[in-house]
Amino acid sequence: MAVAATATGRHVSARLIDVSLYETALGYNRPGKASDIGSGEGTVSVMRVHVTGATGYLGTELVRLAPAATRGRVEVRDREAVAALLERVRPDVVIHTAYRQDGDGAREIVVDGSENIARAVVDVGARLVHLSSDVVFDGRKGGAYLEEDMPSPCTDYGQMKADAEERVLGIAPDAVLVRTSLIVGGPGHVPSKHELVAHDSSATFYEDEIRSPIQVGDLAAALLELASLDVSGPLNVAGGDAVSRAELAELIVGHAVRRAEAPPGRPLDCTLDSTRAVSLLRSELRGVRAVFA
Repeated sequence: MAVAATATGRHVSARLIDVSLYETALGYNRPGKASDIGSGEGTVSVMRVHVTGATGYLGTELVRLAPAATRGRVEVRDREAVAALLERVRPDVVIHTAYRQDGDGAREIVVDGSENIARAVVDVGARLVHLSSDVVFDGRKGGAYLEEDMPSPCTDYGQMKADAEERVLGIAPDAVLVRTSLIVGGPGHVPSKHELVAHDSSATFYEDEIRSPIQVGDLAAALLELASLDVSGPLNVAGGDAVSRAELAELIVGHAVRRAEAPPGRPLDCTLDSTRAVSLLRSELRGVRAVFA
């Protein structure tokens, strides 16, 4: 069965979402503690983990926490190169973080690249932890998004991430699709792009665009834990506080910032309900207020 996805933004026209893919995947993803693959805590330390996008902000934190992870660089748009790399390193799990938000080749990297990774993962019998985004939603639900909510992107990037999810589920139905939000570092950590722009006195921040920011170390720890948990399908993994972009900037800099309403076509309240992840994970998912306290 397929239904038309809601598309309210100026960039995206209505398209079909294959609901059956999500319904099947969600059958694996029920509340409650999942079983470790292996024997007890620390299992991930003996698993062969491969990280894509290892030089990015999140990827760097992943390899800091899991220094034994392989991270060979490859052009994800090149299916044969991706397959050859994973055949060589033979990982137990691949954490796929590589992406490009916009610009030349963005769709090919996000959508086709994710498909290539998924195919290669299946071919070597590995597990896939796939990074997705809260902007697969348009933020017009009127409440926090659950795993069961169907994608409704309103931007080009959101559409790419939604299409990547569908491609991955069609190839690797046992993959876990981690929907997360804005990633920050916090005090004592390398600042994220969101923290850097918060210090720009000329910047304006939207007060009606709500997100669930997460600290990069919390997210990386959760991803590594998911590498060894028997859970599949969409999973919200985000911070516990729903804040506007303006509120986030003010938490970062400690004073008021210039505010405005978001222009038409922007995703609005994309709050993610991470209750299910909290029930599955030992890793803490702190709210952004605690991070910047």
